[in-house]
Amino acid sequence: MGTQESHQGEEQDRRATRPPGGLLDVLSVAAVVLDDQGRIVFWSPQADEVFGYSAEEALGRRAADLLVREEHRDLVVKLFAEVLGTGASWAGAFPIRYKNGSTRLVEFRAMRLLDDLGDVYALGIAADQTTLQTVERDLALSQRLVSQSPIGIALLDTDLRYMLVNPALERINGMPAADHFGRRPREILPSIDVDTIESALRQVLVTGTPLIDQYTVGRTPADPDRDHAWSVSNYRIETSRGRILGVATSVVDVTERHRAATEADRARRRLALIADASARVGTTLGVEQTAHELAQIAVPDLADVAAVDVLDAVLAFRRTGESHEGPELFRALAVASAYPTEITAAADKVGDLASYGADRLVTQCVHTGQPVLVAKVDSKDLLRIAQSPESAAVLARAGAHSYLAVPLIARGEVLGAFDILRARNPLPFDEDDVLLAGELAARAAVCIDNARWHESVRNTAETLQRSLLPGTPPRLTGLEVASLYQPAQASNEVGGDWYDVIPLDGDKTALVVGDVMGNGIDAAATMGRLRTATCAFADLDLNPDQVLQHLDKLTRGLEHYIATCVYAVYDPHDHRCRIANAGHLPAVLAAAGQHPRLLDLPTGAPLGVGGVPFQTTAFDLNPGDRLILYTDGLIETRHHPIDDRLDTLLRTLDEPRRPLDDTCQWLLHALRHPDDHDDVAILIAQAALTHGKTDQVEHEPIRYRGGA
Repeated sequence: MGTQESHQGEEQDRRATRPPGGLLDVLSVAAVVLDDQGRIVFWSPQADEVFGYSAEEALGRRAADLLVREEHRDLVVKLFAEVLGTGASWAGAFPIRYKNGSTRLVEFRAMRLLDDLGDVYALGIAADQTTLQTVERDLALSQRLVSQSPIGIALLDTDLRYMLVNPALERINGMPAADHFGRRPREILPSIDVDTIESALRQVLVTGTPLIDQYTVGRTPADPDRDHAWSVSNYRIETSRGRILGVATSVVDVTERHRAATEADRARRRLALIADASARVGTTLGVEQTAHELAQIAVPDLADVAAVDVLDAVLAFRRTGESHEGPELFRALAVASAYPTEITAAADKVGDLASYGADRLVTQCVHTGQPVLVAKVDSKDLLRIAQSPESAAVLARAGAHSYLAVPLIARGEVLGAFDILRARNPLPFDEDDVLLAGELAARAAVCIDNARWHESVRNTAETLQRSLLPGTPPRLTGLEVASLYQPAQASNEVGGDWYDVIPLDGDKTALVVGDVMGNGIDAAATMGRLRTATCAFADLDLNPDQVLQHLDKLTRGLEHYIATCVYAVYDPHDHRCRIANAGHLPAVLAAAGQHPRLLDLPTGAPLGVGGVPFQTTAFDLNPGDRLILYTDGLIETRHHPIDDRLDTLLRTLDEPRRPLDDTCQWLLHALRHPDDHDDVAILIAQAALTHGKTDQVEHEPIRYRGGA
């Protein structure tokens, strides 16, 4: 208990005794006491500086003789007598003689003193007038600057409590100076980051290093509904002897500059977003992929959640130019969010169809072809945004507060809508956001329109091509076949690859694989003509080289087209296969129990070149042997030599045998990358025992390339 009382007493003593102020030291105020005879009886140390004499030189001498010139002595004696006689104080400036003989003006305050014995003395308080005037001038200037400055200025003590607040800061903070005094910043500015502000003030107090032009943004009682920005500078205030008085802070309202910088930054970010969209949206000719890219580019810079919905009638090319007033059927193509949120679960699932009535905001957007902006949504708005009341409740629970829908318009046709929401982002959508979203939507809409037209043409070409390819092969004598056709990916048009299995007289079978150079409907149509011609020439029982010769002549009559083709005829009775090649990749022979080999055939020239003869080569295809024909889409890549890819084909076929259909799928899976930009045709034939025929006929062997 005694220790606690001791501490309390020390604290009270600390508060009661303060360090001396520095102003008296600056002024160097001197004290001189004279007796009733005018002799100096007391002389303070400061008097040495004011008058130039030491105490030893001054004490005991008459002040008038020591300090006053002769022409002023009568006046001094008179004033001295009045002070002692009447007790009235006197104040004024008087010239004194300095020790070195010069004259100085000194400010005096003279007054009578009485001791306990009734003796009378005169006390003179003196300061150099030049020094005093300098201090007065500086104080007046400082006071005028502080009070009339348009910059907010405050002085806080070492406990960060306000001691001085000028009128400008009163206006900035929205409260009079008297309400500041004795309070800390956090007590009067709750809507500003006071933790950072007070931390900066303490740092300046400790280090003495000023902090200049520190930005802070917030709201004060002067304008509680709008954010303002201020540039704040802090300086430590010390006396001439180094005693810390506190910290001074200056506050400049830079709201307009801050807003201009913010707008410039927003403009830069918008331009960057548009530039990013130019590079990232429309990288493929896929409708869904393009929609996904648009949704992804919008989050998080523009929105928290983005969705792309396209009119189903537009995708199906059923849309007419007539105006629509009723409900609309949308297909959800993409949904993206800046962070995991239940809003995405409440949105229409990608690929699903959803009908929205005419009163819905997304329907109004596509009907009018104009953006629909709801800066601050309420519960009624959410019911017009979400598909169901349950979904609207999810949006409300997730904090959705601002909505924007812009139409997807390409070549004058409204394709759908680009919908965006904000939930975590506290700012509502504004007109600048409408312009930005419209720019993104316009760019994406053209890409989506190009993609849907491309897919339509591609689907047409693929349908045509598949219709021209053979269906289920007929039952063949002594031969089993399997085939596979894989069109090019969605980002490219279908090509002119084809295959055919043609039954011939005498139980023979013609096997054909070809590739028309080019793609699209024209290539598919050309492929159909060549396939039809091949069937016709095959019925004439011509040799393979003769069939190719006729096809070459036909192809030369087709404008701008050439084709490669391999044509083989298998006779199951003698297990002989005759084959000719027109610039096509070599066929593979996988004899039973042996390693697969490339048939070493004369390559020949592609169909349509003309002037190059074709040759027929014969080889054995005994029961269990397989002949593999294929197009270049199976093995060619942009990064590997063709010989390496052919070796890879042989190694793939050298694995344990699979059924014919499984082998086709395995080759496609093992050799073709999903993003390869070419179609593929594969035809595999395996010789079987002919009924009643078991003997193998010996023939001169054919040469092979590759393999073991």
